[in-house]
Amino acid sequence: MRIYILTIFPDVFTYFDVSIIKRAKEKGIIEINVLDLRKFTKDKHKKVDDKVYGGGKGMVLMCQPIFDGVEFLKKENKDAKVILTTPQGKLYNQEMAKELSKEKSLIIICGHYEGVDERVTKICDYEISIGDYILTGGEIPAMVIVDSVIRLLPGVLPEEVPVSDSFYNPIFDWPAYTRPENFRGMKVPEILLSGNHKKIEKYRKEKAIEKTKEKRPDIYKKYGGRNE
Repeated sequence: MRIYILTIFPDVFTYFDVSIIKRAKEKGIIEINVLDLRKFTKDKHKKVDDKVYGGGKGMVLMCQPIFDGVEFLKKENKDAKVILTTPQGKLYNQEMAKELSKEKSLIIICGHYEGVDERVTKICDYEISIGDYILTGGEIPAMVIVDSVIRLLPGVLPEEVPVSDSFYNPIFDWPAYTRPENFRGMKVPEILLSGNHKKIEKYRKEKAIEKTKEKRPDIYKKYGGRNE
């Protein structure tokens, strides 16, 4: 898969040079290209934003550099899906991550300032928000999208890992413990030390459902407790 990110802050994407994403790049499973939006502006001062028509506070990213940047990338990636990170977008979830992981290439436009010119939405396949809160720009949402998609690509993780993650299934992971068995009076449940794998599996499933009910009743209600 190829991923292209259009941003005015390319230096913040050092996250892609560590851990799982770094290994995926080294294996050739994923190619990530971060492009400075200013390279596509026709303004002699390298401006990519301007005041909003009709008056109002803040600056808005202009059409021209974004359109030119996307068109440039589409020359070699005609089927690339274009994503705009924006508060008005559809709330991102695991189903969307799975959908995007099936694509050959993605182009992610990082919104900033007071947003982007509304006409940019005409060239986007997806408008995505990662939550109902305010961020400085679309760079962090872009990282979230890339991370969640890359995990699902074949060869990035052991086969059993993605399908056991929370949100991949309709309930959360079961509670996990490691050494020591007793930490400040908090003990690992005895059943996990029993060696009885059938009972352990049953216990974990029950606790996963219990955990989902307690911490995210909305998710449990949405899926109707179908894993019980």
